[in-house]
Amino acid sequence: MRQRRHTTRMLRRQRRANADEALRWNRSTKGFALVLTLVMTTLMVVVVSELIHQVYVDVSMSRGFRDGQQASLLAESGVTGGIKLLQFSSQNKDYTALNDSWALPNRLDDETGTVEVNILDETGRINLNNLVQPNGELEPFVVATLKRLGGKLNIPEEAWNSLADWIDKDDLPRSNGVETSYYRSLKPSYVSHDGRLLTISELSLVRGITADMVATIQPFVTIHDSQPGAPISQININTAPKEVLMALDDRIDSRMAERIMEERKLQPFKNPGELSRISGADALSQKLVGKVSVKSNLFRIISVARVKETARTVEAVVRISGMAMPETVSWQEY
Repeated sequence: MRQRRHTTRMLRRQRRANADEALRWNRSTKGFALVLTLVMTTLMVVVVSELIHQVYVDVSMSRGFRDGQQASLLAESGVTGGIKLLQFSSQNKDYTALNDSWALPNRLDDETGTVEVNILDETGRINLNNLVQPNGELEPFVVATLKRLGGKLNIPEEAWNSLADWIDKDDLPRSNGVETSYYRSLKPSYVSHDGRLLTISELSLVRGITADMVATIQPFVTIHDSQPGAPISQININTAPKEVLMALDDRIDSRMAERIMEERKLQPFKNPGELSRISGADALSQKLVGKVSVKSNLFRIISVARVKETARTVEAVVRISGMAMPETVSWQEY
């Protein structure tokens, strides 16, 4: 009897132990399931968020590409419009002046975007590539103008000798100049171009000319010929900046340059001989024969187009000859 009671108590204890174990296992299983559910939910949220972000990026890129294409087309059309404006404004005129319609900024708005066109006269600048003649000799007038210009802009005279060596085709350094042997000694090393400048920024590679000097001189110089094949590019006295006018001759000081600018504003010069209208400039018109002009045919057109938040710029240098097909000298889009 006692044995039976003992066995019964043991069985009850075993049942309670089994029940407790089952309860603990059930709780543990529910907790694991909850954690697994939370992990899966988090992963799904991350995946969905990434998909939404990727869709947003793809749509934004697509819109940005579309806006960029439209802006590029607008900028190109601005250059075309600038050419037409130059052609019409030069019809039946023997001179080019800053009071012509092309010299004013032009802006056009439509449902697509906006385009702004600015035109600069390259003929009113000093051509750096004319510094060295085809036979390798220096061009005296260009040398003198650059020295006078450099004197006003704090560019040392030695820089022009270095530039001449950079442009000429031989490897013989001039007085105060340098050739490839000097540039090979630098780190990093490079060689002298021994050819015409291809960009204004190339000047910063020339010994004695810093990037700051390039930025300072850029508005007053060009690398393009207004008259291909001519010994030098004639400078338009109707459009030349004050600094370029002063560089033409030692006798043109600041006051005379300002009088020239005031006179051409009232009545543009129709031939170089009309410089004699300026008091004290009687002899200048004779000395500058073949060096200056009153007519331009080389222009830089800067067309900036904006479509929403996207902008594109086309910068083109074109040679215009009446209503004939214009010649594109350089083209840059950025």
